[in-house]
Amino acid sequence: MVSADRLIQDIRLLARDAGRAILRHYGSSETRQAVAWKENATPLTQADRDAHAVIADGLASVAPDVPMVSEEGDIPEYEERRDWNRFWLVDPLDGTKEFTKGIGEFTVNIALIEGGAPTMGVVFAPAIDLLYWARAGAGTWREEGGAKAERVFSGERPASGGRIIVQSRSHPSAELEAYLATIQVEQRIPLGSSLKFCWVADGRADLYPRFGPTMEWDVAAGDSVYRESARSGQRQTSFTYNKRELRNGSFVLGE
Repeated sequence: MVSADRLIQDIRLLARDAGRAILRHYGSSETRQAVAWKENATPLTQADRDAHAVIADGLASVAPDVPMVSEEGDIPEYEERRDWNRFWLVDPLDGTKEFTKGIGEFTVNIALIEGGAPTMGVVFAPAIDLLYWARAGAGTWREEGGAKAERVFSGERPASGGRIIVQSRSHPSAELEAYLATIQVEQRIPLGSSLKFCWVADGRADLYPRFGPTMEWDVAAGDSVYRESARSGQRQTSFTYNKRELRNGSFVLGE
């Protein structure tokens, strides 16, 4: 059996491979013109498909006995996966809207779910060369622009005073505005993809409120990064995994 240290290293390398596949399409007029729309009204590009293929092949190589659920793959029926105790949960290209607009706030998300919780997660933003990863009991780490990896922590800012809010760039809502009216806000940062989890995990932001649906693959890797960002123990979140519908409700990360 591959050690957890070796496995997280393999997954970091695999996320970078998927990022390179995405960047081959990034910024081209052909990409912007070749967007398809799925039944749930979310965009799909060749970069999504290519990243999925890279990750699917890579995971089959490093962990051939662990099944995978990917946004761009065939989603197994609940009756098939209901008894899974260990599986990969993948969003090959999170933030496709930002990707097609030439905004570098898109990520590759790969998480390992065990016993209904993420025990390993990697979030890689290839356009800005920013990589976060976490493993249960080993903390959360950030590697940026080729610099040496450093451990990062959430909740380092004083609780008094205004809060720094990170929010979806592409999904504003009246519910968000109503919530923000109830707290003292120092700054609001619009951001794409699961980087919002990472900004809270490394202390750049205090809260990430989201009012509206997300899917499990949207949050799993970022959830792992946040959960392991405490100086001791583990942060708590409301997310559960391998639900029948794979859909999440509203949440406020960092409360």
